[in-house]
Amino acid sequence: MKLKPAVQISRRIADVGRQAWDACAGHPDHRGNPFVSFDFLDIAEAAGCAVERTGWGPQHLSVEDEAGQVAAVMPLYLKSHSQGEYVFDHAWADAYERAGGRYYPKLISASPFSPVTGPRLLVRPGVDPDEARRILLGGALAVCERYDASSLHVNFPVEDEWAWMGEQGLSLRQGQQYHWVNQGYATFEDFLAALSSGRRKTIRRERRDAQAEVEIFAFTGAEITEDHWDAFFAFYMDTGSRKWGRPYLNRLFFSLLGERMADRVLLVMAQRHGRWIAGALNLIGDDCLYGRNWGCVEDVPFLHFELCYYQAIEWAIGRGLARVEAGAQGQHKIARGYLPAPVYSAHFIADPRLRAPVEDFLQREREAVNGEMEWLAEEYSPFRQG
Repeated sequence: MKLKPAVQISRRIADVGRQAWDACAGHPDHRGNPFVSFDFLDIAEAAGCAVERTGWGPQHLSVEDEAGQVAAVMPLYLKSHSQGEYVFDHAWADAYERAGGRYYPKLISASPFSPVTGPRLLVRPGVDPDEARRILLGGALAVCERYDASSLHVNFPVEDEWAWMGEQGLSLRQGQQYHWVNQGYATFEDFLAALSSGRRKTIRRERRDAQAEVEIFAFTGAEITEDHWDAFFAFYMDTGSRKWGRPYLNRLFFSLLGERMADRVLLVMAQRHGRWIAGALNLIGDDCLYGRNWGCVEDVPFLHFELCYYQAIEWAIGRGLARVEAGAQGQHKIARGYLPAPVYSAHFIADPRLRAPVEDFLQREREAVNGEMEWLAEEYSPFRQG
């Protein structure tokens, strides 16, 4: 079925509707990524986190077929800052504004506050993906022009989208994260057996020391209560205030997450002397466990590693998930079995005076990132050689 050539702009994802959005976001190729689901994106808006007032003005795009049914969608936000994105362009903004330009507003296609790879050009099954992508990207560029935005950024797309956007003339950027890959392990001990003897001993010691001081619980679905969210929010605020100055998510966000997506949530909590002291929030995909937030109100040696990395690996093995993505940054993850993995973004810079130096920088950065990933995997991999 042919598509209408125009895009519609929705200032709230609710105006697109759950059924229409998830018909596109639920494409089998996306493997159940919770971060592009209607519920996750709507929760961010309904809680007041990803809204115009916070600098995340929704401009979601949709394309209809000739029958008037939504055939493709694109999460899109008009940004007045570069916070909560995890693809860093602050230097571009500073350079452009020192030269007399105006970097904000800009447009970003992403899942807010989530450095998680996933589709950004969401096409309903049975629809020509190239045609739908061309209309969506053309619509995003038209919105960029309408608002006199400096740029369009597509953060953490899947690799084939990234390559396709490069063919359309966008500048390509590559970064790295640290992911654990399930090599068919039946137990956590099977995973340890694949490591060097030194790393096995270190991980066993870290787990023993962490578990000696606390009780650890893993909650999902109806097991998660508002009391758990109260405790976790205190952890989140403590860590967020120290790392970012102003945490991005509010208490309502977590209540709505528990109300509407509890079956996609794994909350790993630690208790000492009857008091919750630390927790790690994960979202569950069809083939991946996504580590998102961590916090604590008491220091326990190695507890961060236990809750965020080892418990996640153990849980993923138990459910046969293909990998664990542990979020942005952190070379210390390598020693825990999380190896370097590429992540992507694509960028359109409207002003050619900024576009040219950015393109030159990105070309050199991609080469450096690839070299660093190879070096880190060779020099610091905890896995047995051969």
